[in-house]
Amino acid sequence: MTHTEILAELNRRREGTLMQTLGIEYMAMTESSLTVRMPVTAGHMQPLGLLHGGATVALAETAGSAASQIFLDDPQNFVAVGLEIAANHVRSARAGFVHGTATFLHRGRSTHVLEIRVVDDAGKLVTFVKMTNAIVPRVHKQHE
Repeated sequence: MTHTEILAELNRRREGTLMQTLGIEYMAMTESSLTVRMPVTAGHMQPLGLLHGGATVALAETAGSAASQIFLDDPQNFVAVGLEIAANHVRSARAGFVHGTATFLHRGRSTHVLEIRVVDDAGKLVTFVKMTNAIVPRVHKQHE
């Protein structure tokens, strides 16, 4: 599949998920990264009028999880599942979009470690995230 086809499929799979609820869209990818974006609206805010950190982490986890899945060596037999996520919020956003780009720090057989940089429309760092995914055998359902 081409990058355009992969992004279209990821965006199709958003229907009925948290990604659709938050307005997260898959925007771009390279051979080693994936970028997503999320609008900053009243529904994404905490009571002080700042972007909610949980929404930001959901954006980052979306990017990191999808990147691991896309770049698996054997996606027919293995799946990436979240193991750990840590976020440092350094600035907030009040409008526009936030953009998260996931890149690999380590891409092993049993674990992936990614950094996800979430920036505002001006490219200023909002949140820095480190995520670890376990690569585990895919459970194939037997036909009854």
